[in-house]
Amino acid sequence: MSEVHVRYAGWVPALIVGLSLVGGGLLVGQGLKAFRSGDRFVTVKGSAEQIANADLVVWPLAHTVSGNDLSVLQRELEARTQTIRTFFKQAGFADDEISVAPASLEDRWAYAYGENRSPEQYRYSTTVTLRTSKVQKAMEALRRTGDLLAQGVVLGGNGGQDAAPSGPQFDFTQLNAIKPKLVAEATANARKSAEQFAKDSGSSIGGIRSANQGVVSIENRDAGSPHVKKIRVVTTVDYFLKN
Repeated sequence: MSEVHVRYAGWVPALIVGLSLVGGGLLVGQGLKAFRSGDRFVTVKGSAEQIANADLVVWPLAHTVSGNDLSVLQRELEARTQTIRTFFKQAGFADDEISVAPASLEDRWAYAYGENRSPEQYRYSTTVTLRTSKVQKAMEALRRTGDLLAQGVVLGGNGGQDAAPSGPQFDFTQLNAIKPKLVAEATANARKSAEQFAKDSGSSIGGIRSANQGVVSIENRDAGSPHVKKIRVVTTVDYFLKN
């Protein structure tokens, strides 16, 4: 896919110079033509894409306990935190790939009165995060998260029925390794578009007037494959046109 725009640079100065020379009785037709031709250029966009597997997984598992006895809640939270750590360890991950955030305590009665008061005063929560380059192992563990629910671990930061399951984030970190190749391919595609336009308009491509790498995007290939990334580079190049 490409976009093509033709532009003229400096047409106002060209007009002023042309009028002054005509006023002086000189034959300026050929000179004015050369001036405008030299400033005529075409803007083209070229793109290149590559499919790559993610090489980093960041998977936060937030969980919550609620009740009225803080000492009981602390024990429950610690026990469930250990259950998640054991889940990750049994899936093949090392201790340095697992981290636990400081626990957060919410007093739900602090600003609620009467009928608006929840039957449970405290909500205690924390997040156990897996950060690993073992993408396939993480995907295998993801398919077994039902084991945690079966052990009474409520996943999600809100607790209860409105808790949203915690999900992993798949990232691709090797962009600098493949970026030069993609930029070269995108630039080559831009030049092909410029050459085709020049051919169709009876012109030829001159030197590069300006170039801009543009946008580099990394997206999921599709909704069902967040671990497979589509990397896309778009370049924008201005080429002078010659008759």
